[in-house]
Amino acid sequence: MLKKQNKKEKITIEKFLSFKPVRENFEWYKTDEKLVRIVVPKFKGTLGKKFCKIMGKQDTFTANLDKIGSMVWENCDGSHTVKDILDILEKEFPKEENLLNRLIIFLQQMKRLKYISY
Repeated sequence: MLKKQNKKEKITIEKFLSFKPVRENFEWYKTDEKLVRIVVPKFKGTLGKKFCKIMGKQDTFTANLDKIGSMVWENCDGSHTVKDILDILEKEFPKEENLLNRLIIFLQQMKRLKYISY
């Protein structure tokens, strides 16, 4: 009998750079300033949505991305690798520091929130 692994497999930077992030099925749009706004449902089930309707509240909220996050989001289309996205960011924002670290943290957070998948 095989034992289950309790520890998560550690991923190298090289492996992570080869991932192709894909946006989940959220409504989103760009502002006049070319910043991305993601419309996120507050609830997945109908009960929460009905409660919001009864209370006269919105059943969504808007996640407002900055210029770097917006560019990352637009390129999370399943055809760009993380490395491709990093190259785009380095070209568009040559004076920004720690772009690799910022990109990794941003993508991890987006994955944890289930806004993207790999």
